Amino acid sequence: MTTNQSSIDAPVAIARPLNAEGENPYLLGVFAPVRDELTLDDLPVIGEIPKDLNGVYLRNGPNRQFEAPGRYHMFDGDGMIHAAHFENGKVRYRNRYVRTRAFEQESEAGRALWTGLMENPKDNPFGNGHGLGIKDAANTDVIFHRGQVLATWYLCGTPYSVDPLSLETLGAQDFLGTFAGDMMAHPKVDEKTGELIWFDYGPDQNYLRYGIIGADGTQTHLTKIDLPAPRLPHDIAITENYSILMDLPLVQDQEARKAGKYRIFYDRELVSRFAVVPRYGTGAQVRWFEAKPCYIYHVVNSWEQGDEIIMDVCRVKNPQHQTTFEHPLANMLAYMRLDAQLYRYKFNLRTGTTTETPLDDANIEFPSVDSRIMGQSHRYSYNMSLGNEPTLLFDGLVRFDSQTGTKEEHKFGKGRWGAEAPFAARDGSTGETDGYLVCFVNDEAEDRGEINIFDAEDVAAGPIARVLLPQRVPSGFHATWIRSDQLAQGSPS
Repeated sequence: MTTNQSSIDAPVAIARPLNAEGENPYLLGVFAPVRDELTLDDLPVIGEIPKDLNGVYLRNGPNRQFEAPGRYHMFDGDGMIHAAHFENGKVRYRNRYVRTRAFEQESEAGRALWTGLMENPKDNPFGNGHGLGIKDAANTDVIFHRGQVLATWYLCGTPYSVDPLSLETLGAQDFLGTFAGDMMAHPKVDEKTGELIWFDYGPDQNYLRYGIIGADGTQTHLTKIDLPAPRLPHDIAITENYSILMDLPLVQDQEARKAGKYRIFYDRELVSRFAVVPRYGTGAQVRWFEAKPCYIYHVVNSWEQGDEIIMDVCRVKNPQHQTTFEHPLANMLAYMRLDAQLYRYKFNLRTGTTTETPLDDANIEFPSVDSRIMGQSHRYSYNMSLGNEPTLLFDGLVRFDSQTGTKEEHKFGKGRWGAEAPFAARDGSTGETDGYLVCFVNDEAEDRGEINIFDAEDVAAGPIARVLLPQRVPSGFHATWIRSDQLAQGSPS
């Protein structure tokens, strides 16, 4: 495996010590919340913004509105979406909170009403639809479907509709009154059919609910897939004709659940299982494939090839590794330090066998492919390199070529940390590298953010343009790119 690499500055810093006073690092530095909701034009630009880059880049993440009692977990913060809207060589930046039901109640009260993930939720006003008493903050992903953005939550929650340009929260999305449940963090959109494929799970249910929202905006399919016990899957894969759901060995502590708490552990005695189901199939039509124990936060892509379904993922061998430092939040900090590698599964529908193969050994995560070919074979994926730090920080971009096994990489530089960078097709784009990558970058020394633009054909060359922002974009979670032709379609009534 070979790598082409560039850096905007000196090599990245390595493993800085944690704050001696035990302060929560996910509330400091590049993670600290920003309070101002801004709309900014005429921003300083280093380089030149391409005129054929037209659309909007959105990134979601936690940004708590009020200080809450107890220990803060990065997953607790209220969702805030940051947007960079490109049009004919110009860019506008905007950030807005996702105004969830819980956010509005706390706004009215003028204080926090919910404790966090690491505290007992017994006095919280309400939780999600499955009885998990934690605040649904809609802070995890942003998915474009039928002219609107869906802001989702990592433990299954209400998807909130957001306007992709104004970032106005339009309300809880019930899909014209047909939606039957919560939605996990990463539903998949098939751009060829206009369908949205999703599942949900709960702390007390021995099954997954698997469903489809059709191109008309209504729920067109729903079925149950039985599990041996409650599970915590995070992502789903789709192909042209199938969906792949997961039963993985990261499970909920049922004794803690009886005590009203949320606690997970990695059961090394269990295998990983993958449910392959026809897109409009039922639980009775599921075919299970077994593999070595692991956890998978994020799928790269999946497709059909002859008798096989191929699925590329970022595979975590040990999602509950031991902490190597003393800190009041040591367990949470250890859990958040991802160690994931690109990995390929092949599920043979004729023989029922599983083949699994590592694709690379680098620690990379938050993958994406050209959204136009989701569920079809891809060659290139765009991924984030994880820094050797005690917190979740991205120190670079990695373009991986699954055909040759090589990668091209850009490091952001010392004290500079990036965000998920989905492929942004240029106007008239004809392929999965014919476009750009857009991401936010925080500069610790300058205490401000940037919008960086890369040529997807030459990631190692570094950014072709840097748009300077007057405030940080706090490090967060997932992003999406919405093309101008998608924006032009508008939102159906």
